[in-house]
Amino acid sequence: MVRLSTCFQRRNRGGRASAVRIHDAIRSCAAKFKVMSRHPLLAGIDVGTTNIKALVFDTAGRVQASASVPTPTHYPRPGWAYHTPDELWTSTLTVLRDAVSQLSAADAVSSLAVSSMAESGVPLDAGDRPTADIIAWFDGRTSSQAAWLSKTVGEERIYAITGLSLKPIFGLCKVLWLKENNPQAYASTVSWLNVADFIAFRLCGQKATDYSLASRMLVFDLHQRDWHPGLLEEAGVCPGLFAQALPSGTLLGRILPDVARSAGLSSHVQVTTGGHDHICGALAVGATEPGTLLNSLGTAEAVCMAGRRAWLSDQFARQGYTTGAHVARDRFYILGGIYTSGACVEWYRNLLGTDVEYGTLISEAKTAPPGSLGVHFQPHLRLGNPPNNDPESRGAFIGLNSDVTRGALFRAVLEGLAYECRLCLEAIVSHPEIDRPKRIVAIGGNTRNRLLMQIKSSVLNQRISIADVEESVALGAAVLGGLGAGVYADVDSALQELTYDSWTIEPNDEQVETYEAGFQTVYRGIFPSLQSLHRKLGDIRKAER
Repeated sequence: MVRLSTCFQRRNRGGRASAVRIHDAIRSCAAKFKVMSRHPLLAGIDVGTTNIKALVFDTAGRVQASASVPTPTHYPRPGWAYHTPDELWTSTLTVLRDAVSQLSAADAVSSLAVSSMAESGVPLDAGDRPTADIIAWFDGRTSSQAAWLSKTVGEERIYAITGLSLKPIFGLCKVLWLKENNPQAYASTVSWLNVADFIAFRLCGQKATDYSLASRMLVFDLHQRDWHPGLLEEAGVCPGLFAQALPSGTLLGRILPDVARSAGLSSHVQVTTGGHDHICGALAVGATEPGTLLNSLGTAEAVCMAGRRAWLSDQFARQGYTTGAHVARDRFYILGGIYTSGACVEWYRNLLGTDVEYGTLISEAKTAPPGSLGVHFQPHLRLGNPPNNDPESRGAFIGLNSDVTRGALFRAVLEGLAYECRLCLEAIVSHPEIDRPKRIVAIGGNTRNRLLMQIKSSVLNQRISIADVEESVALGAAVLGGLGAGVYADVDSALQELTYDSWTIEPNDEQVETYEAGFQTVYRGIFPSLQSLHRKLGDIRKAER
């Protein structure tokens, strides 16, 4: 009661309050005292390629509530995909409201942060209204803008400043596409927010981005951690277009009152900067120091290693790897992966018909021998993955024969994903300053596919620790919210408090030799053997447009 009376005295200093004001002051202070006396809860939102999720955690990382809806995505023509800003915001608010409604004490939620897929942004006018739809990160329409940047600015210059190997998916290419193809919308655009930043802006009214998402824009100076004025000028983009870049977990402000009411939250909830989804997932499982490899398996797959400095090399640039700022302060990462990982699995199932259960396919694949009767699969359904940095590369099955069953074909898909992961990792550790990871931690929905993880462990010939964390990306965002709100003192203390189980997958000794032979004698040769054919197919596609 001492705190309550002190609060009351401060609110009424300098005059006599009416009975109504006294009542309101006591009720307000009592509510604050109630929140302070309860362990805080942390909310994290993950706007992903496939689903939008909202989860509420306690400070130990245990889930208290969760909700999810499919990410609304439109496919107007082959190679194109977009989201509408209003649909993303409405869906996000819906899942946040649904999650909060499950809590017995919603006023215990103290903070909120948002993570999202990178490379997608929302253009806004002077009244903060969207001027165009959100080009999906994987949308392929921006190849001509990437080619223009290569010719005008230069890939080496871009990489030396930003740590990004030039690809059509990155944010600046989408900005330039809008400028060229919808000049009226571009002319009225005064700001560009990454998806997570847009959701945070709708939550609290403050425009900002974090270093990890800014790192995917092609104009962020990784050394100065700020937008590079020279690159902006060379690209013909207004210097004020992008929001201020801040460290992840920086406090932005309180949730807007009307949003708080709509979501069922108290108005004291603090909103902070979030980050890139894969990198938020790395934070949640402690993959913030050298020696640990994060393998994040979702629609896309990340192979990510953290370091205390940015690794920039001509080799990595040529191979398509990217370096960026981590959500853990004063840390950087090198990132490769598979652009269509879980997407390959979903694609294969959809070809057969959605009435075919994943469990059925996995059971059938288990009965197929390792090596899938000689069939191999290259998982390049959208473009080549690092170290095969070729946007014209496409997926392929080789070795098909009349003995191949759908189970064997599905096993080939899983083995192809494992081989591609190894190819990506081996190119990273070939760098003289990077040691092979002592620890591999896997996260994401596809870790639940035990067969895939067993194959991957055998292909890598290394133990894989699978973090039993429900929605690690959302947890990473929630931790960032807790840091910004002062719930955690720093990253180390947050990681010490998080509690979760993990289980390990060991290599199958009987299969290691088979997969070693398949990788060395066949898989390594698939990309170079098909590269010229895929480029000819790319020329045909371009001619048909």
